[in-house]
Amino acid sequence: MAKELSKLQIAQQEAEVVAQKTNQKINELGQYTNDLYASLNTIQSLFDLIRNVPEKNKLKYEKLKAIRVSWKQQAEKIEMEYKKAEMKTAGQGVAGVGAGIAVAALGPTAAMGVATTFGVASTGTAISALSGAAATSAALAWLGGGALAAGGGGMAAGSAFLALAGPVGWTIAGVSALASGLLFFKSKSDKERLENIYTLISERDIKSYELAIVEINERIKRIIDETSKLENAIARIESFGTDYSIMSENQQYELGTYVNIMEASTMLLVNPILGLQPKYTEEDFEKLCSSEEHIINHYYFIGHKNLIISMANLLYKIKLDNKDKKLLTKSLKKNKEFLSSMGMSKKEFDINDIMMIESALNHSYKSRTY
Repeated sequence: MAKELSKLQIAQQEAEVVAQKTNQKINELGQYTNDLYASLNTIQSLFDLIRNVPEKNKLKYEKLKAIRVSWKQQAEKIEMEYKKAEMKTAGQGVAGVGAGIAVAALGPTAAMGVATTFGVASTGTAISALSGAAATSAALAWLGGGALAAGGGGMAAGSAFLALAGPVGWTIAGVSALASGLLFFKSKSDKERLENIYTLISERDIKSYELAIVEINERIKRIIDETSKLENAIARIESFGTDYSIMSENQQYELGTYVNIMEASTMLLVNPILGLQPKYTEEDFEKLCSSEEHIINHYYFIGHKNLIISMANLLYKIKLDNKDKKLLTKSLKKNKEFLSSMGMSKKEFDINDIMMIESALNHSYKSRTY
């Protein structure tokens, strides 16, 4: 007779299922962003052929072009880094664990979906809370369920752990790894308390995924609509000729409306899916460090950045009483992978660290206006 699953195991299974659906939606999003990107390139090439365009007008669509180039480079980087990480982990049975998108299926369109999910700011920098290698690895955590990024993507252990701040990484890899500490507890009541903490985390993330799927579906609808508008605009522009100065006033005005469509379409490519952004961001951390209220702990926060950001994401909106904090501390002290990821020893990690994480979260709750 099969052993009855615990509440935590059920929640984790549900989280994995909805996470896979989310990943599949990201893949689908990539297919539509690919079409949108192609239409934007076509209309851009038509604008590039037009002579005598006022500098002010030209500057606007040239700026949009630069934003799209940055987004495309981000997508290409994700694809390249994923393939490199896949090669490193292929012999370890790690690649593709819990992935909603199979390893073999990761191509340019899937990478585009990930690039849009994490977003690119208009300045061309990654808009997610993570940056550089960590941002790429956070994207990989989506495609590989966190296990790929944590399993040897070429990053330092701390950065790999930080990459798991993304919800899919935490649910599939992080919570499972941390919850393994339950095995060390003999007391049934202590185990149940810890299970409840990790269950709440999984249930919170399930809601995030479900809302994200709705958000992605809405984004896809808008992309389809904007792609259609661009295709109509392309047909119209081709009939205008290539000299702005001899176009009619109506045609010049129409070109202006098409630039507005290009802008709206570009934003659909680069703006992130908000429901899938880290709950506790780099910006939250910077505000914490510069806060006069927490100046006494400034050096602690600076020295424990990975710990604060990673654990603040894990414990976001999770209420813990003193007993919970003590048990969580005890559990994490026994988790060698966690301590290694944080660059801390068993002796260095204690309940004061949990209190500091709670302090960081409380500061972010108060400083947010939404």
